Amino acid sequence: MKKSLYSIILSDEVVNEIDRLAYKANTNRSNMINQILAEYVSYTTPEKRMKQVFERLENMLTPLDTFQTLLGNSLSVMNLRSSLDYKYNPSVRYSVELYRSATNEVGEIKVSMRSQNSTLLLYLLQFYKLWAKIESGYLRDCEYVIDGDKFIRKLKLHTDKAITTEKLGELIANYVKAFDSAMKSFFYNVENPAVATREVENIYKDYISSCDIII
Repeated sequence: MKKSLYSIILSDEVVNEIDRLAYKANTNRSNMINQILAEYVSYTTPEKRMKQVFERLENMLTPLDTFQTLLGNSLSVMNLRSSLDYKYNPSVRYSVELYRSATNEVGEIKVSMRSQNSTLLLYLLQFYKLWAKIESGYLRDCEYVIDGDKFIRKLKLHTDKAITTEKLGELIANYVKAFDSAMKSFFYNVENPAVATREVENIYKDYISSCDIII
């Protein structure tokens, strides 16, 4: 959405209230005024769209007692954490970033784990490669980057249909749940590679068969 510079005159009292709302919403004055005016004229801004997506994402994931919302979120990024049932219960961090443009390429997800355990990081890399291999076999046009303990994947809507913000949040949540479940199953069976591979693929097949739209 294109933005331009406009000069308007506002009362100090109104500006103070706008600044208060902007602080609570973790944004700036200009964005807050833009959102207020957009709501008044019934226009959905990219910021409002992203907020609605994240609200749906949070409502689907946090009640599961598996995911926890982290601090440091912004208008375009939501951070979540999940614990892995492995030595010392390492935390897995999911960072979901949404793009402002309303296209089929809606954003990206970044998965990472902070650990100095070389064995754990080796297994993590094996899981990333396995997941990417399995997913690429079922879904074309997947973009991945594996960089050390980080797994980055583009989120694309494989449909030409228009979807709601709630639906988009649901699709992202379903992907995160499947990824997290597959990772935990992999580490649970890590001493038996054949079983681990089969379980991860079964989880992915269940995921794509249960979704009407794949992201």
